[in-house]
Amino acid sequence: MASTLMLFLQLLLVSLVSASHHFGGTGVFFYKGRSRNGINVEFRTRETFRSCIYSHFWRCYSGNCGRNVINKRGVIDQSTNAPQFTSLWCTTETVQTWTIPIKNQLQIRSASCCWITTRNFVYNWRLLASLDLGNRSDTGQPNQSPNVAMLPFLRVPQNCPRTYKLMAVDPDHDQVRCRYGTIQNVECSRCDQPSGFILNQDTCTLHYNYTKADYRVFGFEMVVEDIPRNVITLSYTDGSQSVRAPNTSIVQPLSKLPLQFSFLVDPPAPSCKEGEYLPKLVYPTPENGMRITAEVNKQLEITVKALVKIAKLTDVIMNGPLNITKKKTTHDEFEISWTPTPQDLGSQISICFAAESSKSSSVYQSEMRCVVVDVNRERVKSSVICNESTMTVMILKSSIPGINENHLKLNDATNTACRLRSNSTYIFAVIPLSSCGTQIKETNDKLIFSNDVSVVDNIADVITRKQLLEVQFSCQYSKRGNVTMSYSAHRRNITVEELGFGTFTYQFEFYHDNQYRFMIDPSSYPLEYEIGTQIYMQIEATSSVKNTELFVESCKAAPYDNPNFPTSYSIIDNGCSSDSTVQIYVPNKQTQFQLSMEAFKFIGMFDQVYISCSVIMCEAKNPNTRCSKGCTSSSHSRSVNPHSKKRAAITQSSLHFVSQGPLRLKRSTRSSEVNLNLNLVLMAGCLLAAVGIISAVVMYKIKTSKIKYQMLSTSEN
Repeated sequence: MASTLMLFLQLLLVSLVSASHHFGGTGVFFYKGRSRNGINVEFRTRETFRSCIYSHFWRCYSGNCGRNVINKRGVIDQSTNAPQFTSLWCTTETVQTWTIPIKNQLQIRSASCCWITTRNFVYNWRLLASLDLGNRSDTGQPNQSPNVAMLPFLRVPQNCPRTYKLMAVDPDHDQVRCRYGTIQNVECSRCDQPSGFILNQDTCTLHYNYTKADYRVFGFEMVVEDIPRNVITLSYTDGSQSVRAPNTSIVQPLSKLPLQFSFLVDPPAPSCKEGEYLPKLVYPTPENGMRITAEVNKQLEITVKALVKIAKLTDVIMNGPLNITKKKTTHDEFEISWTPTPQDLGSQISICFAAESSKSSSVYQSEMRCVVVDVNRERVKSSVICNESTMTVMILKSSIPGINENHLKLNDATNTACRLRSNSTYIFAVIPLSSCGTQIKETNDKLIFSNDVSVVDNIADVITRKQLLEVQFSCQYSKRGNVTMSYSAHRRNITVEELGFGTFTYQFEFYHDNQYRFMIDPSSYPLEYEIGTQIYMQIEATSSVKNTELFVESCKAAPYDNPNFPTSYSIIDNGCSSDSTVQIYVPNKQTQFQLSMEAFKFIGMFDQVYISCSVIMCEAKNPNTRCSKGCTSSSHSRSVNPHSKKRAAITQSSLHFVSQGPLRLKRSTRSSEVNLNLNLVLMAGCLLAAVGIISAVVMYKIKTSKIKYQMLSTSEN
């Protein structure tokens, strides 16, 4: 009998484990005003299961809950970096509208079975959400619940302590408290407090200290509550009232929200230092707790960048609203994008993320960061038109009252062709994809060109501390089809014809060594180097005029194929070496120039280097040419008269620019994606035109002293 019972229990346990699929979930209320039928409340739930087909089913638990309608549901994120006994986790969000006929205290609940295999023996899921809809005496409106968010699946090496600041922001500025569930089978299943963790309830901070690794997760069953900071009165439809007060022996919260997630403790990492095995989040990744302003129908972008030396960066996991997306760029950055809808107006939407890396079979997570997005009305009216080689941005003047149009500038306004223009209705600019500070990003299937218009005190300034407005805009083009098959990052030869001096062609190539016998195959661009290794370059001119020589007047390195880019580094200046590692060789021909230098990268977020040189062709051995003077510190020697053709005897050409690149660090390039050389935009435009323009995206950030990337105040923690 005993053996039969034991066999039955074992079979039951196997059945439970095989059927387990729940990772956790959260829920949050948004007050959406009154209607003829009562109070409208939007209830957003984010649930994580082993498959994207599952979701929580919520029922009225107490109070008059009225009726509810599921407006929409969709996938937020999914990952294969789940515990070893399951292959996938998937997070979805369900948006429901509940119409409550009377102001009362209501509770809704989701309950079923089963969690994924947990080491603290949590089996069933029990989630309870409650909201008091009585009118507050301090705001005159029904209470608004806190906004809570968490990544559904967290992991940390056994030997690496870590602190997690749980996202909990309250629109009414109430005190937010996070605690473990205590009402068994209502708020929680087992109501367990996992060992190895310390929870600060008042600051909603979870500290992981230490516990042994296990292939099973901890199932966290927590509750988030809001408590008024001062005594308030709540008034209900039937005329009754209730009082809420802080610092009483029995604190009655205004609302309760579930916060449940899975936490895996992995085997020890060789190092707990961020940036080695564990990814380190770096600029321009937003700080944890930042407030970001977005506008309805305008795309918001959040860049997540992580560094890791020993492991390999693999993914960014996230938790956010419906229609949020992520894309990995060719620079190992991730772009999280979201476009708020009119239904999101006035909401505070939370977005959480963490970077993941891998080494062998081990997976490592960065710290978790969460931001809050305040959704406002559209404040700036504008549009962008994309074609093969330009972006045209138009800003409606009436939508930016009080802004002096003479104080608006593009990313790089040093070129007069990049200045904004205006008519009676619009401020506009036609911006080449290859200049005016236009930036480029690449994903697996798109090329993205972006620029922005911002307000400055002086158009010549490069910094400002009074920026009020920034209009970001971009054009996205497909890389599929003929583009990826026909496009090359390698810079083609430049052919120049000057009246009185003939036709000549410049070829700028990289070589394997200082023998300059074998140039690097153009199909291998972008080239990969390690910092400090020697790189070999040659510029050669082929001229239709005999007895000519080549002179390299200057060379610069820049992170983009633009020698006038604000961030640049001089290699040769005025014919003289300006970098200590530069070596200049004696070539076989006087129409060749050969040099080498040690590879480097620019400090900051730039992962690529282009080399651009200004060159001159001269009559050989003529003592009166710039070529014959060689290295000189005289500023007058640098000038080459562009109208030299007017002289009786033509002895030298005008300055011409040649460039090549990009160069990338080996650890920064982990794919075979095609990289774009900005000097070839016209050619790329022709190819893109054949494929078609995919989309144009306009993004806005309205900046004031109180919004856009400000830390949460202590009243919102």
